[in-house]
Amino acid sequence: MGTITRGFANNITTSGVLLPASLNNNSIANVTAYNASVATGGMVLISSQTASNSASISFTTGIDSTYKEYQFYFIDIHPRTDVVSFDFNLSTDSGSNYNVTKTSTFIKVYHDEADTATALGYEVGSDLAQSTGFQRLSENNIGSDADQILSGSMQLFNPASTTYVKHFIANSNYYHSSDFTYNALVAGYGNTTSAVNAIQFKMSSGNFDGTILMYGIV
Repeated sequence: MGTITRGFANNITTSGVLLPASLNNNSIANVTAYNASVATGGMVLISSQTASNSASISFTTGIDSTYKEYQFYFIDIHPRTDVVSFDFNLSTDSGSNYNVTKTSTFIKVYHDEADTATALGYEVGSDLAQSTGFQRLSENNIGSDADQILSGSMQLFNPASTTYVKHFIANSNYYHSSDFTYNALVAGYGNTTSAVNAIQFKMSSGNFDGTILMYGIV
């Protein structure tokens, strides 16, 4: 016991402070809480909304200066109308209007069930150039059969900034109405220095089912 005590004492300064050499990278298994000033990292679920034959899902609270990045997850987005796209737009007035000017890019990859058609390319017409319209997160061809859905995710960076534009990056995979798997990579920015504080998701036509999760990234 004397050896253990002396070893521990050797790692303490005369003012009672533990020396850095006494600490290592082993996990602290029994800690149940951290001081609020300690950044622990990770994702914080802010809100979850489920559509059931709904026209849209809007997040009008929770998007503020608390987080520098927000992530949205699209789970089993099923359109009630055939051959449509899944779209979003941003708001600077808490959802009164969804009309932020956007410039974007749109890349698609597809492969059919019959293994007869594949492609990788840029999709002109699904991108935007200084447009206030809704941005597509898929092409206008998602199927409405019982098993046809879209799933994916989207990042929105520092929406509360009043200095910079608002970048977004999205990745979604969906079931084409003619039995293709489609992957869409969409990126761009909302060209506004006003704080973005709301976002809306909807189909290009008709209603939909599915769940959207909104996380803040610590």
